[in-house]
Amino acid sequence: MTDRAPSRPALSPEGTGVMLGAAAYVFWGVLPLYLRLLRHVPAGQILAHRVLWSVVMLVVVTLLFRRVRTIVASVTWRTLLLLSASASLIALNWLVYIWAVQNAHVLDASLGYFINPLVNVALGVIVLSERVRRTQWVAIALAALGVAVMALSNGGSIWISLALALTFGFYGLIRKVVAIDALGGLLIETILLAPFAFGLLLVAHGGGEGVFGREVATDLLLILAGAVTAAPLLLFAGAARRMPYAALGLLQYIAPTLQFLIAIFVFGEHLRPHDLAAFGLIWIGLAVYAADGIRTGRAARASAAPEPAAR
Repeated sequence: MTDRAPSRPALSPEGTGVMLGAAAYVFWGVLPLYLRLLRHVPAGQILAHRVLWSVVMLVVVTLLFRRVRTIVASVTWRTLLLLSASASLIALNWLVYIWAVQNAHVLDASLGYFINPLVNVALGVIVLSERVRRTQWVAIALAALGVAVMALSNGGSIWISLALALTFGFYGLIRKVVAIDALGGLLIETILLAPFAFGLLLVAHGGGEGVFGREVATDLLLILAGAVTAAPLLLFAGAARRMPYAALGLLQYIAPTLQFLIAIFVFGEHLRPHDLAAFGLIWIGLAVYAADGIRTGRAARASAAPEPAAR
């Protein structure tokens, strides 16, 4: 009789969501390195290529996995309306982020994504009626104070941080509640954006300002934008449907931390005194939130553990 190795327990939906979310945030954390290679391309054209090459990639994936019928069956007028809103939000988010990287505002961009986890908490409470403990409110208040410090000391760049935090927060909220899976939702979003992206490129090339077709290296980087764009969004959408929306905030520290380190040590951006004050308050808020989440998780696991049998 052969001995069989004990089978590993399958991951729970929330465990799978954690893995998907962490992978998505690592992708986004190193994205400035990719965008810096395209700093000679106008932000609008990068956005347009991200949309169009994402459509190509997603259509191929949909056909390979034979998901066309499933996706078509999921489409309703309500779904189209919600995905139109989420497509507009993610397009604005991409455009602001690309512009920020090209104009040496990666620190401001990372601040926006440090704020975003606490925006997720607030949206979870206000829209989804998720419960928030007193400690989490303290974390939100500290982050709000950090934003206020940034706004009062340098109002010219805080718009980048707030635009990124709010657009992505509402994007994730819509993707959580819309009745379609990650692949179908992203495919429809990019199809909805494709006519605008194609029109922008037509205008650019008609005016002699189009970049595509001039240099092989640039063309390859723009084509790669499809995978760079679609992969983390698919991972994120999959995570958002498998775990509590507020809990996604714990994972999002990965992306802005990587962006922050890249801004300082790779791109040479400087931390000003008000930056340190704002980041400090937000980091404290995130630490409070993370500590509360860890403590609550341990307590929940302890209460769920079976009691030892009486002898």
